Order: sequence, then structure tokens, then C-alpha cells
Amino acid sequence: MVEAAERKRGRGGGGAARRAERTAVSIETAKYIERNIPNFEVLTEEALEIIEQNAETILEEVGVNFVDNPAALARWKDAGADVTGERVRIPRGLARQLISTAPSQYTQHARNPERSVVVGGRNMVCAPVYGPPFVRDVDGGRRYATMADFEKFVKLGYMSKWLHHSGGTVCEPTDIAVNKRHLDMLRAHMVLSDKPFMGSVTEPSRAQDSVDMCGLLFGEQFVQDNTVMTSLININSPMTFDDVMMGAMEVYAQNNQACIVSPFIVGGAMAPVTVAGTLTQVMAEVLAGIAYNQLCRAGAPVVMGAFVTSIDMNSGAPTFGTPEAAQITYGAGQIARRLGLPYRSAGSFTGSKLPDAQAAYETANSLNMGLLSGVNFMLHSCGWLEGGLVSSVEKFVMDADQLGMLHQFAKGVDLSENGQAMDAIREVGPGGHYLGCAHTQANFKSAFWRSNLLDYKPFETWYEEGARDTMTLAQAKVEHTLNTYQQPPLDPGIKEAIDAFVETKKASMPDAFS
Repeated sequence: MVEAAERKRGRGGGGAARRAERTAVSIETAKYIERNIPNFEVLTEEALEIIEQNAETILEEVGVNFVDNPAALARWKDAGADVTGERVRIPRGLARQLISTAPSQYTQHARNPERSVVVGGRNMVCAPVYGPPFVRDVDGGRRYATMADFEKFVKLGYMSKWLHHSGGTVCEPTDIAVNKRHLDMLRAHMVLSDKPFMGSVTEPSRAQDSVDMCGLLFGEQFVQDNTVMTSLININSPMTFDDVMMGAMEVYAQNNQACIVSPFIVGGAMAPVTVAGTLTQVMAEVLAGIAYNQLCRAGAPVVMGAFVTSIDMNSGAPTFGTPEAAQITYGAGQIARRLGLPYRSAGSFTGSKLPDAQAAYETANSLNMGLLSGVNFMLHSCGWLEGGLVSSVEKFVMDADQLGMLHQFAKGVDLSENGQAMDAIREVGPGGHYLGCAHTQANFKSAFWRSNLLDYKPFETWYEEGARDTMTLAQAKVEHTLNTYQQPPLDPGIKEAIDAFVETKKASMPDAFS
């Protein structure tokens, strides 16, 4: 009987094992990308010097506005800036001096230490879409997002191998009051995933709630000694720093939590139509914003951001995946490295209304641009649709699958003895084939990156299986992922403390929907 079983395994066991391997539940998360390839650079040293000189001139002569924030104005005045009303003019070289205390990289700790990430250096961390008020899926179409949608995205992100980060506002749950939804969103990230996450920035008190909730999850002293959140602070381009975002940044900096200081630019509307002009404004804005971050707490972790796209001059709508946006993204990467700062940019950008060919082209251009420009923190790396108005469920898993290609490409070319494959070339010789040679047999499982979503079957097989397009495959992937989702374990006492904090906070104030 044993011999019969052995013979059966010998005949068909390999196929069964491969089928089991393909269908097994996996909650593996790949390590953040470590680039072994060069960055692509579009600016010469002379061009960088011109842009930096012009950016310093803007800060000194034009200045930036810090709106409704007397404390910020006082800090700037004490630091040596010329403050007139809400306008801050920064002497040449002062911002550069202030940002010198910002670290070139930092570790963001996850509650599962194996999923902590290092932001900066040659690394790239991928985080999902952020901020859309709408969601779209095959079943429900386009609609306002709910908390149930938010939790679905967090689960999909947790189960996605190539996503390193749970993100922040993966969609805006409009069924929860504006002044309370940040509590539910943070709880979802903390409980439904064990990957790193982002804090709330929509009001300074909500940033403080985020810090306090992290104190319950990680321990208060751990939070003060370590970075457990990386949160997005947008600049109101051109050159305006509002009290809400700056107030949130002040809270995070003072509590040793990382901020992405990021201009929000649509070229031709919030910045000049030229690449060099836009890069000059980007540099001026990030110099002022990161310098202020360091005035709040010298040494606080901070990321230079650049969210830049162009504009359709006929409709006024933003466009994505364009060559001008690519040039700005590559150039901003050079500026970030020049300043010695981690860099945030790029993502799965598209202006398309559906996960269609337009979405695929624009997203592929944007993702590859991010990898080659030296991005360290890629927000919006999956799920973005309709110019950022929509989080798409199907596109989320499509994009997350494609992030695997970035991981593989970033490894560079293997020049080890195995990579050179001389034994294989000698074994096969002229006129042979490599399918059965020892080198192929030893390497075939890991030789080529393989999609877990796309279809490469012969036409006949594809047709017999229902002639499924990518949207249909993605819908099936979403269903399978959610059906096999396994919540990561969390100490019941910590879970109880987080729940109690959220419920107490929500009960302490009336609902506000604006």
C-alpha cells in the first residue's frame, strides 16, 4: 500500500503539489524594495544649481504664506526670517541650514516587527491609494465610500504580497461623521492589519488622537522613542501653508513621527507650465515646509514629497502618465538626493474612469517612473482611479500584482556564477534547447517573475474557461482574497483599550459632517 502511494505520488504528485501551492492561502509580505539599479536622472549639475539658486531667490524675495498660524510666524521670526503679516521671507541659505538636521532615512515600525520598513536610501516602500471620496467595483459601480469599503481595502492591502504599508485614508468613509471617522479608520489599520500605517492630518487634534492611539498599540514610551506613523502633509501650492496641515505636522514632529511634506501641484494651475519653473517652485516649497518641520523639532523624520501632474488645457482636468510629469518626478528625485532627504512621489496614477487600457498605460508609466526616479515612499501605488476621486477595488488588486514587477526589476542583473549560466551554455551547446538542462531544472521556479492575476493560457484554454478579461480576473481575485483573509493576532487587552478609546472619544462630541 505504501509502495502504491509512492507510485501515485511519482505519477501525479507533482501536479497536485503545484496546484496546492497555487491555491494555498498566503499572507506573505515581500520586504520593501531595495534598489540594485541606478536612478534615472534628467538634470545636469548646472541645471540643479540654477533651480536651487532660483528657489532660494523665491524664498528670499517672494516668500511663502503661513496662514492663521501665529505660532509658526513667531518660530520663523525667532529663526531669522523676515515676517510681514502672514508672509515669511527666508534669507538665502537659512532653509538649507535648518533642514540639515533632518535624517536621510528612518525606520517606521509596524506592530509586527517583521513588517517594519526603512524609508530612505536605496529603498522604496509601497503604500496604497489615499483620499478618494468615491469607490468603484464591478458589482456596485461608482458610489460614495463607506466604512465597510474602507475595511475591505485594508484587508486587501494586508493580504497583498507586494504592498509594504497599510496606508492611511484608502477611501473616505462618508457614512461616518467627519470629526469621528479618523478614529474608525485608525482602528481598522491597527486591528485588521499588522503593516505600518499613516495618521490623520485633517485637524491637529486628530493628529494627537493618532499619537494617543499609537501609544495604546505600541506603548507610549516606544512611540516617543521611535517612528510608528508616516503621515501626509500637503502644501497648498503655490507657496501657502495652512494652519490645519501645519498644525497636524507640528503635533507629529513634536512626537517624533514622520511627515511627508508635499506640494500638491497641477502644472499650469498651481505652478508654471514649464518643467524647470515647476521644479523651482517645488524646491522652494519643500525647503520652507521641511525647514519649519525642523523648527518644530530638530531631527524629526521627514520626507520630501512631490505630487505633480500636468493639466489638459482644453478641459482643465489633470492628466497623468505624461512625459512632463515624468521629467518633473525624475528631477525632483535629484533634488531630494541633493538635499539628503527621503523622497515621496509617483503612484498608480490615471485619469481614466475605468480600469481600462488608458488606466493601464498611464499607471504603468507612473509606476515605472517612480521606481527609476528614486522614490522612497510611493503613496497611491495601487487602487487610484479617475484622477484620485475614486478608489477602485479591482484596480487595487491589478496594481498590487504589478508592484511585483517593480520588485523584480529593482534587483538588477544577477552576475553570480549561477546568473552567468556558463554551465548551462556548455551543457546545451549549439542547436540544443535549455528546457531540460540541469540549470533550468534548478532555477525554473524562480527564474521569471509570474503574475498572480494575468492570464497567459493558450487561446483554447482561456476560451473554455469563460474568456475572462482582466476585470473579471480581478473581481475573482478580490473575492478569493477576502474569503481567505485571516486577521492578524492582537493582544486582547490592547484591542480592548483601542476600542474603548475610540468609543469614548466618539461619545464626547456631537456628529459633524463638514
